[in-house]
Amino acid sequence: MGQGGTWPGLAGLMAGILASAVVLRGAVPAAPKPNIVVILTDDQGRGDYGAYGTRDIRTPNIDRIFRDGMTFGNFFANSCVCSPSRAALLTGCYPDRVGVPGVIREETPVDSWGYLSPDVALLPALLKRAGCHTALIGKWHLGIASPNTPNERGFDRFHGFLGDMMDSYTTHRRHGLNLMRRDRETIDPQGHATDLFTDWACDYIGERAKVGGPFFLYLAYNAPHDPIEPPAEWLEKVRRREPGISPKRAALVALIEHLDAGIGKVLATLDRTGLATNTLVIFTSDNGGLLANGANNGPWRGGKQHVYEGGLRVPGAAMFPGRIRPGSRTERMTLTMDIFSTACALHGVTPPAHVDGVSFLPTLLGDPSPSPERDLYFVRREGGKAYGGKTIEAFRRGDWKLVQDSPFAPLELYHLGVDPLERTNLASSETKRVEQLGAGLRLQIQRAGGVPWQPRR
Repeated sequence: MGQGGTWPGLAGLMAGILASAVVLRGAVPAAPKPNIVVILTDDQGRGDYGAYGTRDIRTPNIDRIFRDGMTFGNFFANSCVCSPSRAALLTGCYPDRVGVPGVIREETPVDSWGYLSPDVALLPALLKRAGCHTALIGKWHLGIASPNTPNERGFDRFHGFLGDMMDSYTTHRRHGLNLMRRDRETIDPQGHATDLFTDWACDYIGERAKVGGPFFLYLAYNAPHDPIEPPAEWLEKVRRREPGISPKRAALVALIEHLDAGIGKVLATLDRTGLATNTLVIFTSDNGGLLANGANNGPWRGGKQHVYEGGLRVPGAAMFPGRIRPGSRTERMTLTMDIFSTACALHGVTPPAHVDGVSFLPTLLGDPSPSPERDLYFVRREGGKAYGGKTIEAFRRGDWKLVQDSPFAPLELYHLGVDPLERTNLASSETKRVEQLGAGLRLQIQRAGGVPWQPRR
């Protein structure tokens, strides 16, 4: 935990939650239950926002969440690609334990490497039991057919895109298919996808402000995933401001800055409706940035598609006025799946026994206690000649990290305490350590072995 001790918001928030649960006749009305907004960007690199210190990018609205809330110095995606991290967020589990070790591409089944288990309860279903209205605006990417569509899996409202990526931000098709939906209705809206998702999120917040009651909004942008298509005026602004910037980098920066403007509108809507003071906002990305698109993952090795640090480390911040100390920072090891347990804790919901995620709510609210020690596991399954339908993994215990970044390559071992950039492979000199971590890795693989990752036929 960064500066200071226990933040006064901890006692106040927990008292409010308890008061909301039980209101005695004649007592003062209970404090309203808090709202939760999770903003997930797509392929945003660890260094691709202004608050990180990157000089060629301007993201004042993302930076506001870091400035007015808590920065997570060690936030990790559960995988280096899209579907697994999204499955982890919504189930609180390691993704292969819920059937999603790789990217779900149901529109092209021969190249689909996951299937979300129909037996697992998702976060929106649990929060509904606590009285929350639940909505997903934006990218789903956990299935395009029953039973794995958002409304069937617990969301009261879905307004967005079912698939993995759009062939264009303005035509919203994938392999010629229209996967845009409002709940179960196929729609064909006009405009840039980032603008659409922003407007729909603002409309939803305005609606909930009128209706009342707590809500959970999962706002999953597909930016800055490729194709890198910023609006022309945003690209021109970056080119004028950053002389000498490469065309590839300029396009990515413009797409992120356009995304940032959308996030600003969402935050402004929370402010305007008076909901901001009772809303926890969590911001992160589903995996590291794609280096081929000019992403900035900071100094860390690799990027999207790789289980080196650059593919797994992502931006992480949370803002909750009056509850989270502005400008605070934590170095606790935090994973995407921990959002699940944190949201449950905020609403007094007991997570299912099988959940792997750990709540970081005490850390958000100022508890300086260290985070629990635990092994960390990262997985990706993929097809093609480079993967052959096999998996790549990383396993971390303390500062030691075991890596197999290709299914056809030998294991690598790094001590991140002295070598955070993964430059010195110690596998040949630390054979006993390799075996110890290898045993832990094999246990994780065995735990996932009973969960199908293809549809049951």
